[in-house]
Amino acid sequence: MLRVLAVDDEAPALEELLYLLRSDPRVRSAEGATGATDALRLIGGALDAGPDDEQGLDVVFLDIHMAGLTGLDVARLLAGFARPPLIVFVTAHEGFAVQAFDLKAVDYVLKPVRRERLAEAVRRVAEMVGDRGPALAEVQTGAGAPAPIPVELGGVTRFLAVADISYAEAQGDYARLHTDSGSHLVRVPLSTLEERWRVHGFVRIHRSHLVALARIDELRLDAGSMSVRVGGAELPVSRRHARTLREQLLRRGGR
Repeated sequence: MLRVLAVDDEAPALEELLYLLRSDPRVRSAEGATGATDALRLIGGALDAGPDDEQGLDVVFLDIHMAGLTGLDVARLLAGFARPPLIVFVTAHEGFAVQAFDLKAVDYVLKPVRRERLAEAVRRVAEMVGDRGPALAEVQTGAGAPAPIPVELGGVTRFLAVADISYAEAQGDYARLHTDSGSHLVRVPLSTLEERWRVHGFVRIHRSHLVALARIDELRLDAGSMSVRVGGAELPVSRRHARTLREQLLRRGGR
């Protein structure tokens, strides 16, 4: 039973593709994304969740022509992971087939999508997933690098390495990611980032802050209150999180 992500920046095409995929008995779940940025966020969450989690992902059905990053760009980014999700391109253009298969696409489905043709692509994916086991095998041991975070800068999507983030700050349903060179607002709750990045050395110190342990320069105690210095920022540590932070710092110092 396949876990599927469909990506197309044209809403009618995406809805039709999702309808056909969800009608296939071999598809356990099918989620949609309206562009490369949303797709990479969802794929990053699947990679961090691991192969056995409900958020895991087996295959991406990917349009090629989209605003911003193309489907080929997304596939090239995914090729950098040890075991990325499989790729099926779904496009109105025949001229990219060679590039698609150079990127190890499982199939290349032309629009308008026919039910029988899509079913054949699903069959190929199901066989490959059965042969190689779960499609996403990045395990949460800290050995694999976490997926980069897509951020928007002046209308251009860039990819921020988690290793460059000093701390994250809650702003409602968003989080502001702070680096040495600036900050970026992403539509991901802090609780989600905490879950994803725990194995990569991040610790919650306050309801509003998630900090990279390696970026903590100083731990301060003042009249019973605790804070940490991270670069030029001094961040409060809540009583609730103080013990966990001390334990993590002691454990890290003893390595």
